[in-house]
Amino acid sequence: MKYPRIIAHRCGGALTPENSLAGLRLAARLGCRGVEFDAMLAADGVPVLMHDETLERTTSGRGGVADIDSEHIARLDAGSRHHPAFAREPVPTLDQALRLCAELDLWANVEIKPSTEQEVETGRVVARHAAEIGGQLLLSSFSLAALCAAADQAPQLPRALVVETIPGDWRERMAESGAQALHCAAQSLKAGAHSAVLDAGFLLACYTVNRREEAERLFGIGVAAVFTDRPDLWRPSEM
Repeated sequence: MKYPRIIAHRCGGALTPENSLAGLRLAARLGCRGVEFDAMLAADGVPVLMHDETLERTTSGRGGVADIDSEHIARLDAGSRHHPAFAREPVPTLDQALRLCAELDLWANVEIKPSTEQEVETGRVVARHAAEIGGQLLLSSFSLAALCAAADQAPQLPRALVVETIPGDWRERMAESGAQALHCAAQSLKAGAHSAVLDAGFLLACYTVNRREEAERLFGIGVAAVFTDRPDLWRPSEM
């Protein structure tokens, strides 16, 4: 498994509405080879691209994602809160996003983002959709239960465990989920912990890195990739 060095966080980072098809298109135009986005289940069980459990921060809607059908969510404005230029940008389904990634030749990190008490179901459904559509992709999650469910559903898809700070039991968590990579917060990375992960043969990626000099420092110590809100800071040849 190989990562692109620069991965656009939540599709297009700070440049477009998060978790949007507009973000995927811009990332591709900038020369990004990899993108990351969040997948959560709507009330009808359809995975949609959403980070928060509620709609208010990023869309014109209100309420919990898990309580509203995907057809209603698709009619919301998910762009105006970012900038009026993106008015009426919709919330895409996971299927739409993965198909566009295939069209644009983008590697995709699908972060499984379950609503409360939906860890297993979200992991299972997201993995099933990802396996059916295919492409260059990786499944990741903060939720160990979701990642294990994804492994049971689609064991052929590579997986990564997401943490803020590398915990003392990271080896056990990696073994339980069958993860091949670990994602952690750049500001929480400690030398001893990161060395142990790399020495054990796992890939390590860091989020969210918005300065070139910080990214170069991380690459210098063996980090394979960084997630960034500012993919425009790199030239295509550097990604």
